[in-house]
Amino acid sequence: MGKYKVAVYAICKNEEKFVKRWYESVKEADGVFVLDTGSTDNTAEKLRKLGAKVTIKKIDPWRFDVARNESLNLVPEDYDICVCIDIDEVISKGWRQKLENVWKNGVNHVRYNYNWSHDENGNPVVNFYIEKIHARHGFRWVHPVHEVLEFTGDNEVWATTDEFTVDHWPDDNKSRSSYLPLLELSVKESPEDDRNMHYLGREYMFYGKYNEAIDTLIKHLNLKSATWKDERCASMRFIARCYKYLKRYDEARMWLDKAINEAPYLRDPYMERALLEYELNNWEGVKKYCLEALKITKHEKSYINEPFSWNYTVYDLLSIAHFNLGEYKEALKYSSKAVDMEPNDERLLNNYKIIKEKNDSLK
Repeated sequence: MGKYKVAVYAICKNEEKFVKRWYESVKEADGVFVLDTGSTDNTAEKLRKLGAKVTIKKIDPWRFDVARNESLNLVPEDYDICVCIDIDEVISKGWRQKLENVWKNGVNHVRYNYNWSHDENGNPVVNFYIEKIHARHGFRWVHPVHEVLEFTGDNEVWATTDEFTVDHWPDDNKSRSSYLPLLELSVKESPEDDRNMHYLGREYMFYGKYNEAIDTLIKHLNLKSATWKDERCASMRFIARCYKYLKRYDEARMWLDKAINEAPYLRDPYMERALLEYELNNWEGVKKYCLEALKITKHEKSYINEPFSWNYTVYDLLSIAHFNLGEYKEALKYSSKAVDMEPNDERLLNNYKIIKEKNDSLK
């Protein structure tokens, strides 16, 4: 028994294939509480057999914040710390003691490492801090989707730790079709909320509703509360991406210039510009923006990060650009670096072979 009473809580629906893996990772808690929102498989039964306390309740109309708050309400009042871990996530072994070590000096909210996605070898691709560990009292979930914890107490005290990590291993077959209408509802309910306006614009982009996306993302940029430069930069990049899909390349370039000026410390806008120039066969432009991206070595930990900004892509683009410009030695150097990062990628290997043969023929 630790110094504090620690609960893990979650919502679930039809996730029986993840139950055992999840429970093994969270069982260090004093109590595990799950709200099943209507599973038609054996999720609830499997959780109960392992030791979780499961309550079944359908949320209609569906909202993530309502479901989260219902699951939080399952945690008894006398618990000190609440850890919200979804069933498709895994928290690293030994987390309980490490959490207790940072829960001091009035701390009531904790940020920690979160690996949102992984490559085919299980290596993290998108990593950032997340903040779903909190005191039992003084918090509630808000927003129909992309819900967040809202502090309702008097003094919120944060701690940030790298001592444990939560990994997200999602079911890629699960539909996210409910997200768009829920985001539209969220923005209708809180039209001044910059985060949800950004998310809604991004969702329109995902759905190929490019004009709606552009309009919504511009609304995000015009909100007084939209002051986080990383997110503003992302909205500008997404506007540029929409214009690229619409084949309005001058406007795409203009918005990417704005994105670079907004957050010149991020790789993402430079890489987005390099990808645009690649599509337009502007090889000098590809070189220019890739080399600018490589000057940035600090990887900011936020959900804004694009995987292509930090994987092999920058070297791949440089190798192709140099090759098309007849700069074969440089092409080989960057192709080799791309292969070092992704040694099993057939396209990269084939490119390397072609570039090496070209170099050898010139000797």
